[in-house]
Amino acid sequence: MNATPMTPFQKTPAWRSTPPALFPPVMGLFGLALAWRRASAFSDAAGTISDLVFGVVTMLFLLLAAAYVAKVISAPEVVGRDLTVLPGRLGLSAFSMSVMLLGAGLVPFSAGLATGLVFGGLALHAALAVWIARLLLAAPPEGRAVTPAWHLSFVGFIVAPLAAAPLGYEGLSQLVLYATIPVAAVIYGLSLRQFLTRRAPEPLRPLLAIHLAPLALFGTAAALTGQGALALGFATAASVLILLLLASARWLTTAGFSPLWGAFTFPLAAYAGLCLTLAPAHEAFRWPGFAALIAASLLIPWIAAKVVRMWLRGSLAPKTNAAVA
Repeated sequence: MNATPMTPFQKTPAWRSTPPALFPPVMGLFGLALAWRRASAFSDAAGTISDLVFGVVTMLFLLLAAAYVAKVISAPEVVGRDLTVLPGRLGLSAFSMSVMLLGAGLVPFSAGLATGLVFGGLALHAALAVWIARLLLAAPPEGRAVTPAWHLSFVGFIVAPLAAAPLGYEGLSQLVLYATIPVAAVIYGLSLRQFLTRRAPEPLRPLLAIHLAPLALFGTAAALTGQGALALGFATAASVLILLLLASARWLTTAGFSPLWGAFTFPLAAYAGLCLTLAPAHEAFRWPGFAALIAASLLIPWIAAKVVRMWLRGSLAPKTNAAVA
């Protein structure tokens, strides 16, 4: 009996096909660590949990980042090829946002390193946003269809205030906040029109959860820069949206598990972080915050583990059309 031919993904070491789809759940884990840090206002144990989660996800991120960088060094053109597909654009945007979130996590430990990571992450994210914009403009009309992933590519700068504000860069934090709000508003408007006129394909429905992330991050950035009324407004909008998403959970997941479930991770962590940021001054957000934190603590590591396992088994790259070096 003849053996089944091996695919290109099976023939190459795992690092040569490192898919960007690994990074959205990693970003969710960073968000989870920061949400537990917000919970330390109510429990000292939460701070310990935050440090533990942050340490684990930092090691995971550095490992995956090293694998992707090795892939790029081996064949620099893989970045352009990864950016031509939706999971690649989503994942590489999550990569640069994770650099900024790593900086946010390091604020209590090393202000200098945190500052370098935030500004480095901003520069990397800006370069990716320009590259993605050029690819979208050059694509045929069907390739320019708006997706929730646009939030990560063009609004993802909004994670910078999570570190910049505590570091004292309040002006930069407000600039990022007010620059990204109108961009997100345009994406929300285009997405709503598309949602009302076109049925979302089942495999892409998990991406709709991404719409929660900008609202939650806007609210957190506003709270960290002393804009309480604005923070409450975004928190209210985010709370309405997460209830709609929960009511639609079966519809969103009807296609079954896929790497795109990474889109569920960081919005949930961002919402938990927002509620727990507001909770010390606004008791109404305390229990929603803890409920979201518990849900995130169960869901995000599970999704991250499944996605990483798919990579190690060689199935993640072909399922997400990742480039191979």
